[in-house]
Amino acid sequence: MARAKMQHLGGDRRGVAMLEFALSLPIVLAIGLYGIEISNLALANMKVSQIALALADNASRVGVDNGLAQQQLREFDINDVLQATRLQSNDLKLTTNGRITVSSLEESGGVQRIHWQRCLGLQKGTDYDSSYGRTTIKGTTPSTADDTGAAYDPTAGTNTKTDGTDDSASHPGSVIKGGMGDPDSKVFAPKDSGVMFVEVNYKYVPVTGTWLLGNQRLHSVASFIVRDRRTFALVSNPSPAAKRSTCDLYTS
Repeated sequence: MARAKMQHLGGDRRGVAMLEFALSLPIVLAIGLYGIEISNLALANMKVSQIALALADNASRVGVDNGLAQQQLREFDINDVLQATRLQSNDLKLTTNGRITVSSLEESGGVQRIHWQRCLGLQKGTDYDSSYGRTTIKGTTPSTADDTGAAYDPTAGTNTKTDGTDDSASHPGSVIKGGMGDPDSKVFAPKDSGVMFVEVNYKYVPVTGTWLLGNQRLHSVASFIVRDRRTFALVSNPSPAAKRSTCDLYTS
Protein backbone atom coordinates (compact mmCIF):
# COMPACT_ATOMS: atom_id res chain seq x y z
CA MET A 1 0.00 0.00 0.00
CA ALA A 2 2.73 2.40 0.99
CA ARG A 3 4.65 1.37 -2.10
CA ALA A 4 1.65 2.16 -4.30
CA LYS A 5 1.30 5.59 -2.76
CA MET A 6 4.95 6.33 -3.35
CA GLN A 7 4.64 5.30 -6.98
CA HIS A 8 1.60 7.53 -7.36
CA LEU A 9 3.42 10.47 -5.76
CA GLY A 10 6.42 9.95 -7.99
CA GLY A 11 4.26 10.26 -11.08
CA ASP A 12 2.33 13.30 -9.86
CA ARG A 13 3.31 16.34 -11.95
CA ARG A 14 0.89 18.81 -10.38
CA GLY A 15 2.62 21.92 -9.02
CA VAL A 16 5.74 21.51 -11.17
CA ALA A 17 5.11 24.82 -12.94
CA MET A 18 4.57 26.54 -9.62
CA LEU A 19 7.82 25.12 -8.29
CA GLU A 20 9.74 26.22 -11.37
CA PHE A 21 8.23 29.70 -11.09
CA ALA A 22 9.19 29.94 -7.43
CA LEU A 23 12.76 28.93 -8.20
CA SER A 24 13.12 31.37 -11.10
CA LEU A 25 11.25 34.30 -9.51
CA PRO A 26 14.29 35.80 -7.71
CA ILE A 27 16.30 35.79 -10.94
CA VAL A 28 13.47 37.28 -13.00
CA LEU A 29 12.78 39.88 -10.32
CA ALA A 30 16.45 40.88 -10.08
CA ILE A 31 16.72 41.27 -13.88
CA GLY A 32 13.53 43.32 -13.97
CA LEU A 33 14.65 45.60 -11.15
CA TYR A 34 18.06 46.02 -12.78
CA GLY A 35 16.38 47.10 -16.01
CA ILE A 36 14.21 49.59 -14.14
CA GLU A 37 17.24 50.96 -12.29
CA ILE A 38 19.33 51.32 -15.44
CA SER A 39 16.47 53.10 -17.21
CA ASN A 40 15.94 55.46 -14.29
CA LEU A 41 19.67 56.18 -14.11
CA ALA A 42 19.77 57.00 -17.82
CA LEU A 43 16.75 59.29 -17.45
CA ALA A 44 18.29 61.07 -14.46
CA ASN A 45 21.56 61.52 -16.35
CA MET A 46 19.70 63.06 -19.29
CA LYS A 47 17.83 65.42 -16.95
CA VAL A 48 21.04 66.54 -15.26
CA SER A 49 22.60 67.20 -18.66
CA GLN A 50 19.57 69.21 -19.83
CA ILE A 51 19.53 71.21 -16.60
CA ALA A 52 23.20 72.13 -17.04
CA LEU A 53 22.57 73.20 -20.65
CA ALA A 54 19.50 75.26 -19.74
CA LEU A 55 21.32 77.04 -16.91
CA ALA A 56 24.34 77.90 -19.05
CA ASP A 57 22.04 79.14 -21.82
CA ASN A 58 19.94 81.27 -19.47
CA ALA A 59 23.00 82.71 -17.70
CA SER A 60 24.44 83.76 -21.05
CA ARG A 61 21.34 85.83 -21.87
CA VAL A 62 20.35 87.69 -18.68
CA GLY A 63 21.09 91.29 -17.83
CA VAL A 64 19.57 94.75 -17.97
CA ASP A 65 20.32 97.33 -20.66
CA ASN A 66 22.06 100.54 -19.64
CA GLY A 67 22.59 103.82 -21.40
CA LEU A 68 25.62 102.52 -23.29
CA ALA A 69 23.59 99.83 -25.07
CA GLN A 70 25.38 97.24 -22.97
CA GLN A 71 23.82 94.74 -20.62
CA GLN A 72 24.65 95.06 -16.96
CA LEU A 73 24.68 91.78 -15.04
CA ARG A 74 23.16 91.99 -11.55
CA GLU A 75 23.02 89.62 -8.60
CA PHE A 76 19.27 89.60 -9.08
CA ASP A 77 19.72 88.21 -12.60
CA ILE A 78 22.00 85.41 -11.39
CA ASN A 79 19.59 84.50 -8.60
CA ASP A 80 16.77 84.49 -11.13
CA VAL A 81 18.41 81.86 -13.36
CA LEU A 82 19.40 79.79 -10.31
CA GLN A 83 15.78 79.85 -9.15
CA ALA A 84 14.70 78.61 -12.58
CA THR A 85 17.16 75.74 -12.22
CA ARG A 86 15.86 75.00 -8.72
CA LEU A 87 12.32 74.67 -10.06
CA GLN A 88 13.38 72.69 -13.14
CA SER A 89 15.24 70.14 -11.02
CA ASN A 90 12.68 69.82 -8.25
CA ASP A 91 11.74 66.23 -9.13
CA LEU A 92 15.40 65.19 -8.81
CA LYS A 93 15.88 67.12 -5.56
CA LEU A 94 19.08 68.32 -7.21
CA THR A 95 19.78 71.15 -4.79
CA THR A 96 19.52 68.69 -1.88
CA ASN A 97 21.46 65.82 -3.45
CA GLY A 98 23.87 67.76 -5.62
CA ARG A 99 25.87 70.90 -6.29
CA ILE A 100 25.71 73.43 -9.13
CA THR A 101 28.57 75.79 -9.97
CA VAL A 102 28.26 78.67 -12.44
CA SER A 103 31.54 80.29 -13.51
CA SER A 104 32.07 83.32 -15.70
CA LEU A 105 35.11 82.51 -17.81
CA GLU A 106 36.26 85.73 -19.46
CA GLU A 107 39.06 86.88 -21.77
CA SER A 108 40.78 90.24 -21.54
CA GLY A 109 44.14 91.29 -22.90
CA GLY A 110 44.93 87.74 -23.97
CA VAL A 111 44.36 86.38 -20.46
CA GLN A 112 41.70 83.84 -19.52
CA ARG A 113 40.31 84.23 -16.01
CA ILE A 114 37.43 83.04 -13.87
CA HIS A 115 35.91 86.39 -13.04
CA TRP A 116 33.19 85.26 -10.62
CA GLN A 117 31.41 82.09 -9.46
CA ARG A 118 27.99 81.33 -8.00
CA CYS A 119 26.79 78.03 -6.50
CA LEU A 120 23.66 76.23 -5.39
CA GLY A 121 23.22 72.92 -3.53
CA LEU A 122 23.88 71.26 -0.19
CA GLN A 123 26.45 68.64 -1.16
CA LYS A 124 30.10 69.45 -0.52
CA GLY A 125 33.53 67.89 -0.96
CA THR A 126 35.77 66.98 -3.87
CA ASP A 127 33.01 65.04 -5.64
CA TYR A 128 30.63 67.99 -5.67
CA ASP A 129 32.53 71.28 -5.48
CA SER A 130 33.93 72.47 -8.80
CA SER A 131 37.11 70.74 -9.93
CA TYR A 132 37.84 73.17 -12.78
CA GLY A 133 39.16 76.17 -10.86
CA ARG A 134 38.13 78.72 -8.24
CA THR A 135 38.37 82.43 -7.58
CA THR A 136 41.16 82.46 -5.00
CA ILE A 137 43.10 84.86 -2.82
CA LYS A 138 46.23 84.75 -0.64
CA GLY A 139 46.12 87.39 2.03
CA THR A 140 44.96 90.37 0.03
CA THR A 141 46.42 89.27 -3.30
CA PRO A 142 44.31 87.45 -5.91
CA SER A 143 45.78 84.07 -6.80
CA THR A 144 45.41 81.72 -9.76
CA ALA A 145 42.36 79.53 -10.27
CA ASP A 146 44.32 76.30 -9.82
CA ASP A 147 46.07 77.36 -6.59
CA THR A 148 44.79 74.71 -4.17
CA GLY A 149 46.65 76.33 -1.29
CA ALA A 150 44.79 79.63 -1.65
CA ALA A 151 41.45 80.45 -0.07
CA TYR A 152 38.27 80.85 -2.07
CA ASP A 153 37.29 84.50 -2.46
CA PRO A 154 33.54 85.12 -2.84
CA THR A 155 34.08 88.81 -3.64
CA ALA A 156 35.76 88.17 -7.00
CA GLY A 157 34.25 90.31 -9.73
CA THR A 158 31.62 91.65 -7.33
CA ASN A 159 30.39 95.17 -6.82
CA THR A 160 29.94 95.55 -3.08
CA LYS A 161 28.24 98.93 -3.31
CA THR A 162 24.46 99.33 -3.40
CA ASP A 163 24.25 102.65 -5.21
CA GLY A 164 24.73 101.14 -8.66
CA THR A 165 28.27 102.44 -9.23
CA ASP A 166 30.64 100.04 -10.92
CA ASP A 167 34.01 100.73 -9.37
CA SER A 168 34.25 98.67 -6.19
CA ALA A 169 35.31 95.17 -7.24
CA SER A 170 38.55 94.61 -5.33
CA HIS A 171 39.18 91.13 -6.84
CA PRO A 172 39.46 90.99 -10.66
CA GLY A 173 39.09 87.21 -10.82
CA SER A 174 41.62 84.39 -10.99
CA VAL A 175 43.77 83.66 -14.01
CA ILE A 176 43.34 80.16 -15.43
CA LYS A 177 45.74 78.71 -17.96
CA GLY A 178 44.40 76.36 -20.59
CA GLY A 179 40.70 77.13 -20.14
CA MET A 180 38.08 75.25 -18.12
CA GLY A 181 36.93 71.65 -18.39
CA ASP A 182 38.39 68.18 -18.79
CA PRO A 183 41.84 67.87 -20.40
CA ASP A 184 40.46 66.72 -23.75
CA SER A 185 37.62 69.25 -23.95
CA LYS A 186 38.83 72.60 -22.63
CA VAL A 187 36.60 75.66 -23.00
CA PHE A 188 38.03 79.10 -23.78
CA ALA A 189 36.31 82.49 -23.75
CA PRO A 190 36.37 84.48 -27.01
CA LYS A 191 38.45 87.66 -27.17
CA ASP A 192 37.01 90.43 -24.97
CA SER A 193 33.99 88.29 -24.20
CA GLY A 194 32.85 85.60 -21.78
CA VAL A 195 31.50 82.09 -21.44
CA MET A 196 29.03 80.86 -18.85
CA PHE A 197 30.49 77.54 -17.69
CA VAL A 198 28.18 75.31 -15.63
CA GLU A 199 29.15 72.21 -13.70
CA VAL A 200 26.55 69.95 -12.09
CA ASN A 201 27.35 67.07 -9.73
CA TYR A 202 24.48 64.94 -8.48
CA LYS A 203 24.22 62.05 -6.04
CA TYR A 204 21.87 59.66 -7.80
CA VAL A 205 19.00 58.36 -5.66
CA PRO A 206 18.28 54.73 -6.71
CA VAL A 207 14.78 53.33 -7.00
CA THR A 208 15.69 50.04 -5.34
CA GLY A 209 18.58 51.05 -3.11
CA THR A 210 22.31 50.74 -3.73
CA TRP A 211 22.48 46.92 -3.87
CA LEU A 212 22.22 46.83 -7.68
CA LEU A 213 24.30 49.79 -8.91
CA GLY A 214 26.02 51.01 -5.78
CA ASN A 215 26.47 54.74 -5.19
CA GLN A 216 26.40 56.70 -8.43
CA ARG A 217 27.44 60.32 -8.95
CA LEU A 218 26.24 61.99 -12.12
CA HIS A 219 28.42 64.72 -13.60
CA SER A 220 27.60 67.13 -16.40
CA VAL A 221 29.10 70.34 -17.76
CA ALA A 222 27.79 72.87 -20.25
CA SER A 223 28.94 76.21 -21.61
CA PHE A 224 27.46 79.02 -23.71
CA ILE A 225 29.09 82.17 -25.05
CA VAL A 226 27.50 85.31 -23.63
CA ARG A 227 24.92 86.30 -26.21
CA ASP A 228 24.60 90.06 -25.83
CA ARG A 229 27.01 92.92 -25.39
CA ARG A 230 27.53 92.48 -21.67
CA THR A 231 29.49 94.76 -19.37
CA PHE A 232 32.20 92.48 -18.01
CA ALA A 233 33.56 94.94 -15.43
CA LEU A 234 31.78 93.20 -12.54
CA VAL A 235 28.49 91.92 -11.17
CA SER A 236 26.49 94.87 -9.84
CA ASN A 237 24.15 94.78 -6.88
CA PRO A 238 22.08 97.98 -6.78
CA SER A 239 19.69 98.73 -3.95
CA PRO A 240 17.75 96.83 -2.72
CA ALA A 241 20.73 94.51 -2.65
CA ALA A 242 20.16 90.84 -3.48
CA LYS A 243 21.81 88.03 -1.56
CA ARG A 244 24.86 86.69 -3.39
CA SER A 245 24.83 82.91 -4.01
CA THR A 246 28.57 82.56 -3.58
CA CYS A 247 30.34 79.22 -3.45
CA ASP A 248 31.22 79.42 0.22
CA LEU A 249 27.51 78.90 0.92
CA TYR A 250 25.70 75.56 0.82
CA THR A 251 22.00 76.20 0.35
CA SER A 252 19.15 74.45 -1.39
